[in-house]
Amino acid sequence: MLLELNYVKKSYRDSAGDIPVLRGVSFAVNAGETVALTGESGSGKSTLLHIAGGLDAPDAGKVKVSGHDLTAMRDAALAAFRRTEIALVFQQFNLIPSMTVAANIGFQAALSDRVDPAHIDNLVQALGLGAHLHKYPEALSGGQQQRVAIARALAAKPKLMLADEPTGNLDEATARDVMDEMLRLVAQTGAALMIVTHSPAIAARMNTQLHLRNGVLV
Repeated sequence: MLLELNYVKKSYRDSAGDIPVLRGVSFAVNAGETVALTGESGSGKSTLLHIAGGLDAPDAGKVKVSGHDLTAMRDAALAAFRRTEIALVFQQFNLIPSMTVAANIGFQAALSDRVDPAHIDNLVQALGLGAHLHKYPEALSGGQQQRVAIARALAAKPKLMLADEPTGNLDEATARDVMDEMLRLVAQTGAALMIVTHSPAIAARMNTQLHLRNGVLV
């Protein structure tokens, strides 16, 4: 298994006390598998995705990626592991505004010491970004910015790609095109993909669909 979550629990505290968000979630994802994570707002989808990516720690349970227990890693080791093995794509794109498209795409690969010019060029061409490499993010449309974010995520050849509502800010036609390219490129690289989505159409395109309700899979 590439990704394994075993009885993961997470709560947050407010003035009223602890609020359970995840109540013992377990599942596994194989290499090359695509997974949709669905559920109502507040069901714990984004929290679960962040825990799977090592951005947040569970209160209980274990998270393993490629056999490595993320919950047992110290911060520095976890950060280094994330750089090489896990990529994340967010709804808000999170591009670096002071960097050109080319620099944004190469940023993650450079951090992980996995710069492969031929691979990056393939991503650029596949995502239709060749004419935009010298531009800055503010000069791009939302769909173009999301393509840059996908290219950046895949440039370091991660084993696991996590996407949180990556087409939520795009119109229907652009969202469909972006998903087409994301799925095709993920299949090419052999990475596993888990995507949080409210879209039944996008969820239906994944190999597996997981539905969260009140912090548990149903």
